[in-house]
Amino acid sequence: MLILIPFVYPFFYKEKPLVNDKYAGDIAKLKISYTENSHKKYNTNGKDYPNYSYPKKEYSKDIHGELFYFDPNTLSASGWKKLGVKEKTISTIQNYISKGGKFREANDIKKIWGLQARLADRLIPFVKISDPGSDKYSSTTEYEKKLYPVKKSSQPIDINDADSSEFTDLPGIGAKLSQRIINYRNKLGGFYTADQVAETYGLPDSTFKKIRPLLNIGKNNLKLLNINLATLEELKIHPYIRYHLANVIIQYRMQHGKYTSVNDLKNIMLMNDSIYKKISPYLVVD
Repeated sequence: MLILIPFVYPFFYKEKPLVNDKYAGDIAKLKISYTENSHKKYNTNGKDYPNYSYPKKEYSKDIHGELFYFDPNTLSASGWKKLGVKEKTISTIQNYISKGGKFREANDIKKIWGLQARLADRLIPFVKISDPGSDKYSSTTEYEKKLYPVKKSSQPIDINDADSSEFTDLPGIGAKLSQRIINYRNKLGGFYTADQVAETYGLPDSTFKKIRPLLNIGKNNLKLLNINLATLEELKIHPYIRYHLANVIIQYRMQHGKYTSVNDLKNIMLMNDSIYKKISPYLVVD
């Protein structure tokens, strides 16, 4: 009987509802309010987590500020503030201007550190920059001259005799490129055509095209290799020969005896016309 009591008890006694009818309306309102808020804050889709697709409140604020035509090179701090630019960004702009920086076109304001892209797009149509060629704005400030010194007009140079300073005077050639050209010249044994300078490691083709009219060859004093006497070590260090071709040249000499002319190299199977044209100016026989 004791075991059956829990099963029989509900048929004889029913619990009274804990909520009074007079509070039912208030509870219903709370449920409706909770449901509406949950749709705003949560992307339910059967899942209970926040909907991060909604933008944060701070990013949804509209950009405020009065619009008027202005020159970013002369506008005062109060003017920038009037346009809706933050004080920290205004400080960045003024620091840039004080060091000789200049806005040359309207889109340059997009490069301002801290300036919102939306605000920049809003201001660009109102940017009016004074003529850079006028007396008010010189085309190159003293600050820019220090950062980017203008090179003197270069004179043609002898690429087999020029030193590092002469190469550096060429447009687009710095100290590193100048030294690389000289190092490459030494490895080759001199240049027999100005076009060989373009083979220098790290020299951009656009830069070579600029300096090509300034490259001349005076005396053709190339360092020659005697293919009847040169060792494998001497031949393989040449940029145009390297190990494999140097080894074949030596092996052919050992099998057939001394070369009677440089033209004998054409008998070597690895030697095609393009390779022969490149290396033959540097080779000689007894």
